[in-house]
Amino acid sequence: MLRVAILLAGVTLFLSPARAQDFDALLPGLAGGFAQQAETVERLGALGDPRAIPLLQALADARLLRLADGRIAPQEGATPAEGATVIRINNRVRVALRGALGRLQLVSPDPAERLRAADAILRNRSAEDIPLLEAALTRESRADIRARMELALGGARLASPDAAAKRAGIAALGASASPEARNLLLAARAANAELLPEIEAAVAAIDRRLQMRRAAETFFQGLSLGSVLLLAALGLAVTFGVMGVINMAHGEFVMIGAYVTVVVQEVCRDIPALQPYSLPLAIPAAFLVTAAIGAAMERGLIRHLYGRPLETLLLTFGVGMVLQQIVRLVFGAQNREVISPDWMMGTLILPGGIAITQNRAWIILFSIAVLLATLAAIRLTRFGLEMRAVVQNRRIAATMGIRTGRVDAMTFAFGSGIAGLAGVALSQIDNVSPNLGTGYIIDSFMVVVFGGVGSLAGTLIGAFTLGLVSKVLEPYAGVVLAKVFLLVGIMLFIQRRPKGLFALKGRAADQ
Repeated sequence: MLRVAILLAGVTLFLSPARAQDFDALLPGLAGGFAQQAETVERLGALGDPRAIPLLQALADARLLRLADGRIAPQEGATPAEGATVIRINNRVRVALRGALGRLQLVSPDPAERLRAADAILRNRSAEDIPLLEAALTRESRADIRARMELALGGARLASPDAAAKRAGIAALGASASPEARNLLLAARAANAELLPEIEAAVAAIDRRLQMRRAAETFFQGLSLGSVLLLAALGLAVTFGVMGVINMAHGEFVMIGAYVTVVVQEVCRDIPALQPYSLPLAIPAAFLVTAAIGAAMERGLIRHLYGRPLETLLLTFGVGMVLQQIVRLVFGAQNREVISPDWMMGTLILPGGIAITQNRAWIILFSIAVLLATLAAIRLTRFGLEMRAVVQNRRIAATMGIRTGRVDAMTFAFGSGIAGLAGVALSQIDNVSPNLGTGYIIDSFMVVVFGGVGSLAGTLIGAFTLGLVSKVLEPYAGVVLAKVFLLVGIMLFIQRRPKGLFALKGRAADQ
């Protein structure tokens, strides 16, 4: 009731005395016969007075009372006041109420109600709604509701018998990039043969805008997939490029990073002060855990098999199966839930109606940040200097005092830690399960081989190229065939450039 009182107080500031008198004069008709009720409801809806909203809503809910003194008022308690009777309605009145409430909600203080009203008018489309929509647009400040009202206004004008109003409606609908506007124009062709050229031109304009929107959204989806591939392949590029180890357990390190995110989130749930920071805390935790597992794996197993690529491949494949089974025993085989923070949820609408999901936009930024951090670690730290020396020539690096075994362990740990970061990102867009990394290991190798073994620039370009090409092909060939075409294309490309886009430079590259 407080909300209704505030609304009524605000309404009286702009209502003219004549309009207020019309409203008061109509109210007794709500208690008349069914025909009079329907007529009164329609006239209240056409009047555009927001004070009618609570009254008509109460009438629709069987809560409108005729008091003992003849006044009309909504029921305030659980039972009607003494001497008051509930006003009954029939189906004809209910139909009139739906239309009237749809019009009146255009001036509601609740944005959700105004949006629903615009949608209702768009569905019903009547020339009688043109003045109401024009008046509502002058007061509307929210861009999304204004866009919906303009679309409804275009549809109402298209339903008008006036040719000038129809042309204005066609122009307004043609200026949008909405499939609904396109459908309205197509449906109006048969009844407006004299305006057919203008309608066809408006439809063509909408088609161009929709095509541009689809292209932009496909581009974003390609960037999103490319960012995921970049994160998954970046650690593999480090270990494969520097050490020459085909790590088939790389996908399991991605999976472990995702489960570290699950554990950190569960711990933070018990500490309310840390709940908003669970995801930022999971990033260093996932890196350290997977890096430690990678270092232990390199020191305990892989270092005994350097120079024996087939045995290394079989060993890491077996380690990956063991890691998957350990995770199943500890966490179970079912999917685990990771709740994204509020600032990663929702959809952003860019100019032109381009919709992008916020979590994927953040992952794109995160992948670039991880790439820059990796590049800084390689170019600006002593560890990076020693790692580059080992890549150039392992024997000469050893004679210069570089402990190549230590560099190997740190490099494998570094690459495994990056895989853990990929798991943190994937936990926001994919199911966290023991099989999480399995779907990305082949794609990661494709990116590394296509971009050039050991080249971060090649990994970046390869990841985003494969992501974009895949998303372009999927609408035409499907997900499976698109991946097959990509694989065949990479095979043909490697025939011409066996070392990928960016060949590794140095003496070791020729050995």
